[in-house]
Amino acid sequence: MFYVYVLYSLKDKKLYIGSTPDLRKRLHKHLTGYVLSTKNRQPLKLIYYEAYILESDSLRREKYLKSGAGRKLLALQLSDIYNKYKYCYSK
Repeated sequence: MFYVYVLYSLKDKKLYIGSTPDLRKRLHKHLTGYVLSTKNRQPLKLIYYEAYILESDSLRREKYLKSGAGRKLLALQLSDIYNKYKYCYSK
């Protein structure tokens, strides 16, 4: 399986969207500071993920979620979790 995931930084109140074939391993790397782009954004929370059979589908979805329309979709789909962590979508 291939995964698209969304992390929320409690420090800067922003999202990180990524993809991986091994979600547990990748999440562990994020949480232990081995990923440069999230190293200084700790603590992080996994707030969403999707699973795909084909890597090409997961990469396409990741690219979409990183777009303006994708972020708006996430804001709508995850509105309760955004409210819990006081995330404000601005773009």
